[in-house]
Amino acid sequence: MVNNLVEVRGLTVVRDRPVLDGLDVTIGSGVTGLLGPSGCGKSTLLRAIVGVQQVQGGTVTVLGQRAGSAGLRSRIGYVTQEPSVYDDLTVVENLRFFARVLGCADAEVDAAIDAVDLGSHADARVGRLSGGQRSRASLAVALLGAPDLLVLDEPTVGLDPVLRRDLWMLFHRLADEGAAVLVSSHVMDEAERCDQLLLMREGAILAHDTPEAIKRQAGTADVESAFLALVEDAS
Repeated sequence: MVNNLVEVRGLTVVRDRPVLDGLDVTIGSGVTGLLGPSGCGKSTLLRAIVGVQQVQGGTVTVLGQRAGSAGLRSRIGYVTQEPSVYDDLTVVENLRFFARVLGCADAEVDAAIDAVDLGSHADARVGRLSGGQRSRASLAVALLGAPDLLVLDEPTVGLDPVLRRDLWMLFHRLADEGAAVLVSSHVMDEAERCDQLLLMREGAILAHDTPEAIKRQAGTADVESAFLALVEDAS
């Protein structure tokens, strides 16, 4: 992996018990998938990278700055598992509001809405949309300002296969245009769509490589089987 845009060293997060305990990882350009079962620490790691997670030890450097630095606010797009848009505003009103905050042109609003395929719902109130549509509205907000790093926490949950495919195509297009995209998921079949994989379990990174390299190392035909083999080896 080249161009280490995110460097995590000795990251420790404790909530009743250690969630992350001295974690080291680097993340570079392209589309990186952070995969593992629910509760393994994926969201905690993403929050630490964005700079909104209280940590007990270690350092996180993003784009050459300490995570959470003011200079990163316009350079990172972040989508949480819960939609982060206003239910009482329409999709386009939400986008225009956040665009003003970021100093983006109106043309970026239209482009972001089209990118997540919400053009036909642009004038609908977010509170009346389906869960998947609300998640896409949040993703559209994250695309404003052409961020250097997109941090997406399970952005495809609850979406139909066609839309999931289209979003992964969007992630790769954004990466081709220069953005680094970090996507978390607990769905192993999405692993094949990534340039690099971070396989995570119980707060630890089990593997960090391309999907093909991980399968080859484990001697398996798919990433899910490789993950299970790695779990057994680590036991």
